[in-house]
Amino acid sequence: MIFILLGALLLASRFCHTGILWEGDTLPLAAAGQMAAGKVLYREIWFDKPPLTALVYVLCGGKAGGALRLGGAFYGLGACWLVFAFARRLWTEREGLLAAGLIAFFLTFDFPSAAMPVASDLLMLAPHLAAVWMAFERRPFWSGVLAGVAFWINPKGAFVLAACVLWDPAGARWMGAGFASVSAAAAAWLLGAGALGAYWEQVWRWGRLYAGSTFIESPLANGVVRTVNWLAFHGGLAVAAAFTLREERKRAWIVWLLLSFAGVAMGLRFFPRYYFLLLPPLALLAARGFRGRAWLALLLLVPLVRFAPSYWAAVSDPHWRDIRMDRESRAAAAAVKQLAKPGDTLFVWGYRPEIYTYTGLPAATRYLDSQPLTGVPADRHLTQSEPVETEGPRQRRMALSHTQPTFIVDGLAAYNPQLAIGNYADLANWLADYHEIARVGQTTIYRRQPLLAAPAGGAFPEKR
Repeated sequence: MIFILLGALLLASRFCHTGILWEGDTLPLAAAGQMAAGKVLYREIWFDKPPLTALVYVLCGGKAGGALRLGGAFYGLGACWLVFAFARRLWTEREGLLAAGLIAFFLTFDFPSAAMPVASDLLMLAPHLAAVWMAFERRPFWSGVLAGVAFWINPKGAFVLAACVLWDPAGARWMGAGFASVSAAAAAWLLGAGALGAYWEQVWRWGRLYAGSTFIESPLANGVVRTVNWLAFHGGLAVAAAFTLREERKRAWIVWLLLSFAGVAMGLRFFPRYYFLLLPPLALLAARGFRGRAWLALLLLVPLVRFAPSYWAAVSDPHWRDIRMDRESRAAAAAVKQLAKPGDTLFVWGYRPEIYTYTGLPAATRYLDSQPLTGVPADRHLTQSEPVETEGPRQRRMALSHTQPTFIVDGLAAYNPQLAIGNYADLANWLADYHEIARVGQTTIYRRQPLLAAPAGGAFPEKR
């Protein structure tokens, strides 16, 4: 009965968001849509996340709507079952049910942009739990396999492997074998697809540039503020976990928490979705700490009161500020679809990959957003224009200039004119073949001018 109730909570909350795509949904969903059309990840689709993130989105056909949110609800319920089974083995069934309830609660009452998309940080939650559980059960090979799965979802899966070794040091070699087997299989698949080199460039080289630069003026102070805020919203977890740590004082728990926080702190950005790495150890510890302390449930009112109204806004408020850009993308996509004909293609400038999903048009280039073309990561490109690399983007723009998309949708220039597509001299001749056909909010739509038929004399008129 409890799992039925948890499933109903997860399902209802996610179905409030069937008409919305959050930032974490957009790039994996767009990549999955292109993969469903036959394109090869990395070789023909620029994607800066490990491959399992995109492959999971292929399961819903690379489309927005009910199937996407249904998958998210089932994924959350699966994570609840894993934490239930782990906590039951650690203590009793009561702690297992409490842990499952806490996971479901905090996968619901959190920032929607973090909790709704099953993007890489949230997608790593289930293999994280399962890997450490297998280490606790002294099944090191499968622990390593699951840590490998986490790693091929998110590079922070390396911290999951470290946590597994912590729980079962004697099984480290078998864990390494399991981890290596998954990595070898993934590398062989990429090599067979002719995408291994592109994977290295996009995930690791670009990822290193991204992680090595921060747009925040005082990153450490920002980290302290965001961590304190997160702990305030998750006070029920933190306080209950503290009671358990005081009673049990096992080094493995403390080091697991420290490893998880190290993953949160990588890159010094401290986005809300990064804190999902802390959720497995805290939920397990808190389930034990709630025993005999029912008053701790009062602390759950803080996230409940803060985030419950967002579900009402999602289903009833078309002017909700948080989804303004998503509404604009939908409207721009509708305008493109009205003009599109079979065989037409699309290129989107800016970080608006959801427009590929909403139009259903094939991408004309391998680039689903403009980050690799400007060198400015999406976490700052609406307000800043300093690139993290220059030569690579120049070469990629040269490749872009040899493509001929039917439509160009510019969702960046109005927000940051310095990164406007027209500001790049090496794209000027290419862009001259397009004319503006519509503006939707802050988004501009261009269409390629049809080639003119040659006059009787055989010479083409001069291009205007």
